Amino acid sequence: MASMNESLVREYFEQLGFLVQQPCKYQVIARAKRPAEDVDFLVWRPGAATVAALPPPGVWTGAELRRVPRAAVSVRGWHTDRFSAGLIESSPDLCRFVQPEALRFAEREMGPGPIAHILVAPALPTDRGGRERALARLRAAGVEGVVLFRSLLTELAADVDANANYEKSDVLQLLRILKAHHLLREPQLELFASPRRRSSVRRAAKTSETPPA
Repeated sequence: MASMNESLVREYFEQLGFLVQQPCKYQVIARAKRPAEDVDFLVWRPGAATVAALPPPGVWTGAELRRVPRAAVSVRGWHTDRFSAGLIESSPDLCRFVQPEALRFAEREMGPGPIAHILVAPALPTDRGGRERALARLRAAGVEGVVLFRSLLTELAADVDANANYEKSDVLQLLRILKAHHLLREPQLELFASPRRRSSVRRAAKTSETPPA
């Protein structure tokens, strides 16, 4: 599953115009990970000014990421969990990629200068208070941007052309096939809609198919 999560994230950053480097391509089993090994990707935008002002810390989408010249990215695909403040506090490994050793590693690879720290996570708490506490905890640890898988998938799917052939990318080709068979519907992209939204769509479709008395 880790490879699928990373494939999605790689495709997403490449679609946004970033060059993507994956520093660690092996799985650490027999020992504890070093902080630098928690950096899943180093990304940078060719020609971007390295002194550009970063977006305000928080949840970032493609609009914010296009203002980021360079970043170290950590991918956490725990799709059954919401990243609450309690989960973040009880899982210190989540933010190891912002520790000094990881920062020194990123600067050795990318050169000196500001490097944003981005966490790709499945979901945050739905209530406003819980969401703000989780983001505050991540900011305190040094994470500037949080990218959610939902928005990542939605943006990727929106950019895919059902009439194109993405034979060099399994991820984009799968999304293209789903679109071609009308399993991804524009503009709502029903595949990623909430359960309530999906049930209302199904009820409406059933009603429209019922012949008049």
